[in-house]
Amino acid sequence: MPRITTTEEFQDLFDIDANLNRLVKNIELLNYINPLNIASEKKKFYSAKYNYEPQFKYPKIRFNGYKLHRLFFSQRLERIEDDAIRQLYEDIIYEYSGLIECIETIGQGRKFYFNSLKSFGTPTEKDIENATFILRFDDSDFNEEMLPMYNATEARDYFDEFSKRYDFKYNIKISNNLSAAAMVLNNTQTLVLRKSHKYSLNQLKVLANHEIGVHMVTTFNGLEQPLKVFSNGFPNNVETQEGLAVYSEFMSGCLTIERLKELAFRVIAVDSLHKGYSFSDTFHLLHSQHKLNRDKAFAITLRVHRGGGFTKDHLYLRGIRNVYKYAKAGEDLGVLLTGKVSQEYIATINKLQALGLAIAPKYFTDAYINNDNTDPNLDFILKSLK
Repeated sequence: MPRITTTEEFQDLFDIDANLNRLVKNIELLNYINPLNIASEKKKFYSAKYNYEPQFKYPKIRFNGYKLHRLFFSQRLERIEDDAIRQLYEDIIYEYSGLIECIETIGQGRKFYFNSLKSFGTPTEKDIENATFILRFDDSDFNEEMLPMYNATEARDYFDEFSKRYDFKYNIKISNNLSAAAMVLNNTQTLVLRKSHKYSLNQLKVLANHEIGVHMVTTFNGLEQPLKVFSNGFPNNVETQEGLAVYSEFMSGCLTIERLKELAFRVIAVDSLHKGYSFSDTFHLLHSQHKLNRDKAFAITLRVHRGGGFTKDHLYLRGIRNVYKYAKAGEDLGVLLTGKVSQEYIATINKLQALGLAIAPKYFTDAYINNDNTDPNLDFILKSLK
């Protein structure tokens, strides 16, 4: 393993990295995008026979966007001599600037949607074809592990036990204001669980492998790196990180066709934003046309319409397609676990490691060691994705 290069040899790079680290602490998008009044608006929506546009409220912004933009773009990137490393930091500044614009416009309808498009894109024709392909498969097999029976406190106990296989310490918080069943807040090393949710045993396995086995692993690997950018996130890291997380579900044997269909429905729902669908339009598309039960349809519609149109959710399916192909080609998954990184910067990560500016991952996702998937249909689906 190459030695870690001292800050003296790359002083300008470390100075810029430290500056960005100070600035980026305020812009964890997930702190702002989850509505504060989900339960009351859901009740109104159901009472109105699904023909009501929810009026969500969001947390107040705790930073000055204009000042942050100015500080990001005042960095003297020309002082970074290596072209690939300088390009990475230039891309990062544009990425973080885009996230500021997203946060500043949460709750402002199409204005937020267009900023979300800049940061996360929208499904391509291939993505929609992949989603439609997955929806053809039957997921009706009954399995007791799919029955929702565990509350958030019992889920916390399960995750505490699961985490003993990794020697890092993180916080678990239970919250009412969450659109997902669980999520990881990177900057505070916190796993947040939704208080009102009932978890099935399969979902506990999925979330443990997804949130702890990947998202927490890359959070703590990122914190070990000499450069803070590994912790704060590379451009387009969502696609790769979510792909790695769903791949860990597959390898640990808890990925189901029902779960893959959920990712496919997210693509369909994000595409409905592009078509100008309202909240109730997207809900009717999922519930009436695709026969998804109303709570699942509401959850997906909420994830996609929060803020004014949040397009991030289509990246899960594209991410698992790319990571599956990468892993099946025998490529190194470790390099993608070094922090909040993305596949398109693998060559730059390798260069940083060769220069002693990055290290190999301290923690490795244990689901990747053995393939415990026993469903040939899942292999067939993932192989077939375009």
